[in-house]
Amino acid sequence: MKMKKARGGSLFFIEDFISFGSANTIQKALDRLVEKSEIKRVARGIYSRPQRDPYIGEVHITTEEIAHAIAKRDKARIIPTGEFALHALGLSPQVPVNIVYLTDGAPRKIQAGEQTILFKKTSPKNLNAIGKISILVIQALKTIGKDQVSSGDKAKIIALLQKEERHRLEHDMRLAPEWIREIIRESLSNQKEV
Repeated sequence: MKMKKARGGSLFFIEDFISFGSANTIQKALDRLVEKSEIKRVARGIYSRPQRDPYIGEVHITTEEIAHAIAKRDKARIIPTGEFALHALGLSPQVPVNIVYLTDGAPRKIQAGEQTILFKKTSPKNLNAIGKISILVIQALKTIGKDQVSSGDKAKIIALLQKEERHRLEHDMRLAPEWIREIIRESLSNQKEV
């Protein structure tokens, strides 16, 4: 079976097996594999092949991996927002229970263990950023708010933006509100000095 050949940590959807039979038949087969502990159900209709580390044991699939697998399956773009963007940048120690992504795919809510992944439909403009760091920075700053950014957070953000490729920053700056552009400009001017 496709799952037995896959490496540990691989994610699968019921739709991946549609050529083998009806959805009901596939669901029953997957349920049997879950009972035998050969695979794990990570969310409704989403399964993984367990991954084991010799030192720490079973490695759990992250909600981020689940979200990206859903986006890949649906051929949709996603970007993290809110508390998750703040946490990913190290601006907040809190791991959010609800992880929100903006998407050009279908809006939906996925329950993955104790966490909820929420996909919110947005306009294509909000998904056009190309920098991995700058896209998080833009969303994190929108969450913090224009007049709420502390000097410490601003310094951390500028330092993080220094790691982004210049052409990506210049591209993404055009997509941000003016007050966020000012922070990106400051980062760009610091890059010139390096």
